Amino acid sequence: MASKDRIQRLKDETRINILDASLQIVKEEGWQALSMRKIADVIEYTAPIIYEYFSNKEAILLELTRKGFLILARDMKAAKEKHRLPGKQLEAMWFAYWNFAFAEKELYQVMFGVDVNCCELGKIMPEADVPADMVCEVIKDLMAPHKPTEDEVCTTYYTFWSVMHGLVSINIVRKGRSDETNKQVLKAAIGGIIRSIKG
Repeated sequence: MASKDRIQRLKDETRINILDASLQIVKEEGWQALSMRKIADVIEYTAPIIYEYFSNKEAILLELTRKGFLILARDMKAAKEKHRLPGKQLEAMWFAYWNFAFAEKELYQVMFGVDVNCCELGKIMPEADVPADMVCEVIKDLMAPHKPTEDEVCTTYYTFWSVMHGLVSINIVRKGRSDETNKQVLKAAIGGIIRSIKG
């Protein structure tokens, strides 16, 4: 029994090493540089070993995407739990999203557009829906006095997400304004949307 546990532990470690090596390559050389051969070189295995764990590069991208959504959901949940009022929860969650986007830039890129169709992710990866679902719950709480429809909640979420993703993208593609200016823009945008919800 102990040897089975050890074998499984070694397999788990190899899988983690493959994902870590993939992320290391991307951080150093960009997504276009990622290949099964390069991953094999980094972890000092042969390429066929990599295929025992992941059928292709897309499978690695999908697993990194899953990892990103799990980290993002964890960070947003922790931010939400620090506040009681829905408006403060939303602001804290969106700032957690912002911080994640830059702390984990490569994961953010794969989650929202590098070789992965993010619009279809919810069908194959439930983790992809968790951050949006958390935000929508708080939006519903904030809009409760108006008895919002699902469409109204969804529209409000996409308004928030569009502003957030747009600002993150501007800063990833080319450095926008100073960090302080970005945070002021972010705070103003979030505050404006929250005020419009409250009517």
